[in-house]
Amino acid sequence: MAGYSIEKEQYAARLRRIEGQVRGLERMIDQDTYCIDVLHQIAAVQGALHKVSLGLISEHLSHCVADAAAGDDEEHAAAMVDEAVQAVARLVRAKS
Repeated sequence: MAGYSIEKEQYAARLRRIEGQVRGLERMIDQDTYCIDVLHQIAAVQGALHKVSLGLISEHLSHCVADAAAGDDEEHAAAMVDEAVQAVARLVRAKS
């Protein structure tokens, strides 16, 4: 079971709000909105996506990685930890 299944509706609602923000960005560009205002909105979208990412990583660590670590398959547990580390690294690179 994927860890996000528990809070699936919350994640879906957040992503729908982000989708609306992105559509708003399109309108701002179409309407020649002041550049700095558009950039502020882009930062808000990035921040919202970052929060979703952190929530998913937390759920993954709490469920998937913890379950693998509690199991008997050390190789699988190590692979799950490595996968989580790579996901965090991608998130950090994207935030920079």
